[in-house]
Amino acid sequence: MPALTRDQRNVAVLSTCQMLFGTGRSLIVATSPLIGYSIAVDKSLATLPHALVIVGTALLTLPAALLMRRIGRKNGFVIGGIIGALGGVVCMYGVLAADFWLFAFGTLLFGASAGFAQHYRFAVTDVASAAFRSKAISWVLAAGVVAGFAGPEIAKLSKDLFLPTLFLGPYLFLILITLLSSIVVLFVDIPNLSPKEAAHTGRPMREIMRQPVFMVAVMAATIGQGVMNLLMTATPLAMHHANHPFDDTAFVIQWHSICMFAPGFFTGSLIKRWGEIKIIMMGLIMLGLCVPIALAGNTVFLFWSSMALLGVGWNFAFTAGTSLLAEAHTPSERAKVQGWVNFIIYGTAAVAALSAGQLLHYFSWAMVNYVALPMIALAVVVTLYFAWMQKSAQPAQGE
Repeated sequence: MPALTRDQRNVAVLSTCQMLFGTGRSLIVATSPLIGYSIAVDKSLATLPHALVIVGTALLTLPAALLMRRIGRKNGFVIGGIIGALGGVVCMYGVLAADFWLFAFGTLLFGASAGFAQHYRFAVTDVASAAFRSKAISWVLAAGVVAGFAGPEIAKLSKDLFLPTLFLGPYLFLILITLLSSIVVLFVDIPNLSPKEAAHTGRPMREIMRQPVFMVAVMAATIGQGVMNLLMTATPLAMHHANHPFDDTAFVIQWHSICMFAPGFFTGSLIKRWGEIKIIMMGLIMLGLCVPIALAGNTVFLFWSSMALLGVGWNFAFTAGTSLLAEAHTPSERAKVQGWVNFIIYGTAAVAALSAGQLLHYFSWAMVNYVALPMIALAVVVTLYFAWMQKSAQPAQGE
């Protein structure tokens, strides 16, 4: 068997790290709303721990980018993994002591580590040559599919490990997973920025944000992420209220996670063939269609169908939005723009995740779904208007 090339080794390492991070994240998605509901005095705060994962991500994404610009991405990833392991320790103590706020603080720390881990996908494109880049992206996407299955499966198999305390086992595995990522990433060889690259920061963000293409790209990615988090975060609780066992919940979350990443193997080809705007619209339509499916009843099949479609819709809207964003910035502006855009996206997702618990507690599962509709409608209107602007500008450019 031939030895791996430098490109292949680097991408294999980063894909493994992405898989480990994704496994930890999907483990928290499957368990944290149920833990929050069981130990919170105010049941409306059940989804706060998951919301704080996203808050931590939003708060640390930009500082993580700036720090890694100074100390290198490898060192940043090691720091992120250690923070994630610390978060797992705090979560374990929170579950053991039935202390809701301690558990929530632990998930916030994991979110902070996710602020570093969000840069794995950017690092992959940095270490892969142009000829190997498309295959590198496929490896990363494959890692996401594996993680989507592994996290809920680990949670399902380990939830009774330390009875009578439920869900203590998954967070022991979270500690091991995040520490392992800090060890694995030591084997990557990521070149640091040259002094010339580090010196150029490009246009002010204010100027970049005023571009219509920036607005549409960020709108698509943000609404996709926001709607996905609103519905996904509420799903474990909604299934619990419908008296479904945790094994069924884990099954639904597994397939939702798989459907988020598996389409990535061909989404790029679809974008290349039909363009970002059409794929964004397809994604938004899928997000809209998952609502009536969710409202049709509370069987496992309907939860599964709605969440699977939600995953594919997110993939189309988020991937095409991210691709369109590349038209709004130069290479020297990339790190800055990525940091700010991630802050906007995950800030919105945090609000959506927290709102899910409030809406479910004070209203209903149906209301959670109804709230998603105006968000999707706004994105559809903005995207169609941008498409009309593009079409109107083409004849003028040809004159």
